[in-house]
Amino acid sequence: MATVGTRIFTALYGKRVGEDRFGNIYYTEKKAANGRRAKRWVIYKGITEGSKVPAEWHAWLHYTVDAPLSEKAEDRYEWQKEHLPNLTGTKHAYRPKGHEYSGGKRAKATGDYQAWSPEG
Repeated sequence: MATVGTRIFTALYGKRVGEDRFGNIYYTEKKAANGRRAKRWVIYKGITEGSKVPAEWHAWLHYTVDAPLSEKAEDRYEWQKEHLPNLTGTKHAYRPKGHEYSGGKRAKATGDYQAWSPEG
């Protein structure tokens, strides 16, 4: 959810450019100040998380392309995975075997590791 300030700024100065398949809405300034390009921003649907921006909109937000690539978003290859948000810091985050939150029991060393020594 956007802050109150962002919502007011968007209502006064924003022009809606489009929406992605996740419900995030993208805006640009109605009129840029002299000498600079128009600002671009996104109002996220749900939790504000930068990794929720798909690649086709990421390029537009960062001024890599002039128009969003949303038309090409549907041209997906069968090997492409669906976008997943960053799960770090959530209960769904990846934790390898032996992680403290999983009991902290690690497998014994197998002897294939040799510690580095500065003496060589």
